[in-house]
Amino acid sequence: MFGQHRIPGREDQEMVSEGNLCALWGGNKFDGFLDMRAESDAHIAAKLRAMEIDIAIDLKGYTGGARPGILALRPAPVQIHYLGYPGSMGTDHIDYLIADRIVVPDEERRFYAEQIAYLPDSYQCNDIVRPISEPPTRAAAGLPETGFVFCCFNNNFKIAPEIFAVWMRLLREIPESVLWLLEDNAEAKRNLSRAAEAHGIASSRLVFAPRVGGPEHLARHRLADLFLDTEPYGAHTTASDALWAGLPVLTALGPTFASRVGASLLDAVGLPELIVDSLAAYEASALRLARHPDALAAIRTKLAANRDSCPLFDTVRFTRNLESAYVMMWQRWQRGEPPGSFSLEPRRPIAP
Repeated sequence: MFGQHRIPGREDQEMVSEGNLCALWGGNKFDGFLDMRAESDAHIAAKLRAMEIDIAIDLKGYTGGARPGILALRPAPVQIHYLGYPGSMGTDHIDYLIADRIVVPDEERRFYAEQIAYLPDSYQCNDIVRPISEPPTRAAAGLPETGFVFCCFNNNFKIAPEIFAVWMRLLREIPESVLWLLEDNAEAKRNLSRAAEAHGIASSRLVFAPRVGGPEHLARHRLADLFLDTEPYGAHTTASDALWAGLPVLTALGPTFASRVGASLLDAVGLPELIVDSLAAYEASALRLARHPDALAAIRTKLAANRDSCPLFDTVRFTRNLESAYVMMWQRWQRGEPPGSFSLEPRRPIAP
């Protein structure tokens, strides 16, 4: 996915999106769309040049449907990698990676081919107008009427044996608790159920949620008690979904971008107490919260109070920060300077 920021002095504003070419002319919304999926990388790159794109933004990286060959042809003066792929693209034709101080600490910058554009708060953008439906009953969601509900709606491929073993110990320690997982496919469901039984946990204590629409998916988070993040590849959009719906997320801060997003989100929503530095601390924290409902209720109350005022869900604030970063990149290019890492705020303590 590629985009152009509105640079002062340009008459036309245009964007290329996920192999599709969208054109934005002078307003605050997209009002043109060109489907370029069937076109070659070279054709799309030539189109970008003809449109005089100033800043091209790849939102896919090395993920499904990616078209990294387009930016490899250098169609724009400034080229950025953002959001969809949590790591370096390892190339010399991507100038910047948009990040924050938690997902890419200073000491990790040497592992990135890109220069780092540090945003304040969290690097992740969020929409504050996402609707949430009325939650279903526990019975309608396939959950037992009573008992603690541990939840993880991450893709099943993120569930590594080490984190699954922690979850099974939690189920063993908390009577009548269940683990609520996303049902990716029948084979994954069978494998996870068998793995639970191998740990001595009845497969009936794993409840699988089918995929549903956005408002309905957000609503069902409100039936859960605690979202358990995965490791070493953690929750990203899945974590912000849970937080937006009011469900606390517990995460273990890892060594990579992919393992630090949960910490970035929790820091930006004002819940650093849910960031731990090891799986041992993660397990202990989950047990404590499951055994002390007053402590968990206090965190829920804090999350509810923070949601409408915290940086994580302040879309206007985030947009202004992102625009400022784009302008800094563009002005640097106009001065003839090479790309360079920069931050939009002074360095601050990194959670936890």
